[in-house]
Amino acid sequence: MKFSPKLVLSDLDGTMIDSVPDLSYAVDTMMQQLGLAACGEAKVRHWVGNGVERLVKRALVGQLHGEPEPALYEQALPLFKKIYGECNGQHSVLYPGVLEGLHWIKNQGYTLACITNKAEQFTVPLLQSLHIHDLFELILSGDSLPQKKPDPAPLLHAAQFFHTDPHDSLMLGDSVNDVQAARAAGFHIICVSYGYNHGEDIRDAQPDAVIDSFSELPQLLTA
Repeated sequence: MKFSPKLVLSDLDGTMIDSVPDLSYAVDTMMQQLGLAACGEAKVRHWVGNGVERLVKRALVGQLHGEPEPALYEQALPLFKKIYGECNGQHSVLYPGVLEGLHWIKNQGYTLACITNKAEQFTVPLLQSLHIHDLFELILSGDSLPQKKPDPAPLLHAAQFFHTDPHDSLMLGDSVNDVQAARAAGFHIICVSYGYNHGEDIRDAQPDAVIDSFSELPQLLTA
């Protein structure tokens, strides 16, 4: 399948950037300061993908589902945000092929935007630390609008912002949230195989295509 989009939106964590090293450090430091056992990077990698609030809850209960004691959560969340704000971008890395893929998208004349559920206070510094912030003509974070993915509102907002029909728009993502948002918005959706989808094969969500690297995008996109 070939795509000819006028607008390309990309998710952030798990799609362009592996942010787990910083998130894991923040989780484990938070847990230690609360007098609780560290979780470890492997568990955090399984838990990420639905925002820091959900990640903190998962760390406190030690599993993907469940709710911690409200008082403990209220103590833990600001602690996590403080720690993560200090370490954000220190150990996160671009996935192989992402930088080249983004430059290729720009060089082809596509409009490029970033749509993430990550809060703006963490999104902008992370993009800046990895020197890709200025490649995006619009950055919508998880708190930019009242809704966030899997709600289609951020995608539709971007399409309206650029005066582009959703059917001429493409989402790049890594999770079922991205697929659901794209489908609801009327976007095409290409997913990466390596991202944060809680151990589930993203192919099960039936995106339009699955790639192993952004370096494969020239094979799928046409001007």
